[in-house]
Amino acid sequence: MNNGAPKYKRIILKVTGEVFAGTGNFGIDGKTVKAFAQEIKEVKDLGCELALVIGGGNIFRGAVASEIGMDRASADTMGMLATVINSLALQDALEKIGVSTRVLSAIEMRQVAEPYIRRRATRHLEKGRVVIFAGGTGNPYFTTDTTASLRAMEVGAEVILKATKVDGIYDADPFKRADANKFEELTYIEVLNRELKVMDSTAISLCMDNQLPIIVFNIMEKGNIKRVVLGESIGTLVSGGKR
Repeated sequence: MNNGAPKYKRIILKVTGEVFAGTGNFGIDGKTVKAFAQEIKEVKDLGCELALVIGGGNIFRGAVASEIGMDRASADTMGMLATVINSLALQDALEKIGVSTRVLSAIEMRQVAEPYIRRRATRHLEKGRVVIFAGGTGNPYFTTDTTASLRAMEVGAEVILKATKVDGIYDADPFKRADANKFEELTYIEVLNRELKVMDSTAISLCMDNQLPIIVFNIMEKGNIKRVVLGESIGTLVSGGKR
């Protein structure tokens, strides 16, 4: 670890919605959200400008919609609304511990969140507020991974931190295959060619076109967000070259 100075100044943290369910399979676990908020505060205290994109899989899953024959556009809209619920839960937890937070939604709902405006988002970051991008891109057929990549480009982030329940990228599902091998580093092309399911191809391609690095790490281990921000070599780095 370095002397305590963050390696990155402006960061997009992409968090899978399933994390909010804690040890359960569905819904929002209050203790988990509070613990996550405390880790966010520790990262903010380093002096970083931090924005988040949160998935909605703990509330609504596309697979469920497919099983009942729901239209894809309708299902995706429901998923985007689920991300707003998670974002509001995290905002509440952060503000209760003194972290000024703004939720910006791509789907306008002015009673509960600000509309997404790029310049406004950038200004919030400059003022030291945590920004949570909710409502996906506002369009169906795009994942929250793509949202994270898009928003990162728009606000000039230096890195995407992809927080999951796995400690990096493997060549097979480590929960199903004991012999799965972890990658320390990968290029964008390797991720695409191997069809590794770390992020969807649109998100990876967007990062590749703009040379934005992605670090995939395990959020379930306490303190890992701070370790990544400080430059510790954990998880898997996806970039155009070497660390």
